[in-house]
Amino acid sequence: MLGIRYIKVPPTTYLLKYQKGRLVREGIGLAFFYYGPTTSLVAVPTASTEVPFIFEETTADFQTVTIQGQITYRVADPKKLAALMNFALQPNGAAYATDDPEKLPQRLINIVNVHARAQVQRRPLREAVKESDALVEALQPKLVGAPEIVALGLEILGFSILAIKPTPETARALEAETREQLLKEADDAIFRRRNAAVENERSIKENELNTENAVELKRRQIRETKMDADRAVQEKQRLLGEAQMAASVALEAKKKELVALIALNARAEADARAYGIEATMKALGTGDPRMLQALANAGMKPEQLIAVAFQGIADRADKIGQLNISPDLLRELMGAQANGHAKAD
Repeated sequence: MLGIRYIKVPPTTYLLKYQKGRLVREGIGLAFFYYGPTTSLVAVPTASTEVPFIFEETTADFQTVTIQGQITYRVADPKKLAALMNFALQPNGAAYATDDPEKLPQRLINIVNVHARAQVQRRPLREAVKESDALVEALQPKLVGAPEIVALGLEILGFSILAIKPTPETARALEAETREQLLKEADDAIFRRRNAAVENERSIKENELNTENAVELKRRQIRETKMDADRAVQEKQRLLGEAQMAASVALEAKKKELVALIALNARAEADARAYGIEATMKALGTGDPRMLQALANAGMKPEQLIAVAFQGIADRADKIGQLNISPDLLRELMGAQANGHAKAD
């Protein structure tokens, strides 16, 4: 169509239109007709772009590690980038005229590689593998302010390291060492657990022994208290016995005094009776025996008098030839005797 073409770019593309070596039109998301034979178009994408990277570096202890991550950037100054790299479109506006747009991500990766090498080479393997976050914190400010990136008109939006891995052989060696360390820690944990169990068992045994000792001490105190109580009771019983014995001794002493007094009184009475009898006997010894007999018979009952008469008869039996006792006399005597027994009953 006589070289007249139409172009329309999205809002994330900065378009520059040159005619006869002069910039005649520029902006984001433009759409216009142009004459192909005399017009040059430069399209610079301004949308954010994520560029993954992976490269190898050597640590301070000469071990190779693989660094994997990504960097996110956008074109902050399209005219500056277009002045340093060729983003010109083909005359038909369908594709780029050179491969410079495809080289931009690799340039960023090279810049990241240079700055990462300086950081990794100062760290030993173990530190480099474990400190990916520290590496990001060290590299991101350097990338944001890197002169190469500023000169290209780029803006770093994000930077991250996904993994830092050693070679498979080194990784196996580290895994083996870590595995041994973990096994050792597990053994130490088992040892500590067993020691704790033994210590707990010892504490339990000590507590049991202390409890038994306390129980035995309490039992001994109870026994001693009981013995003291028994001893006090026995002491009181002894004192009571001594008091009772003293009372008995005093009572016996009183009884002895009473008996002595009774004996003394009895002796005095016996002496008085003996003296009376002796005086009576002396008085009677000078009197007539028949008078004494008469005095003795005075006041007797008839039957007693008969008995005395029979006794006198018996005393003179050798002088009596024959003695006749009438039945009436015997009946009287028997009746009196029976009456006497009845009164006695």
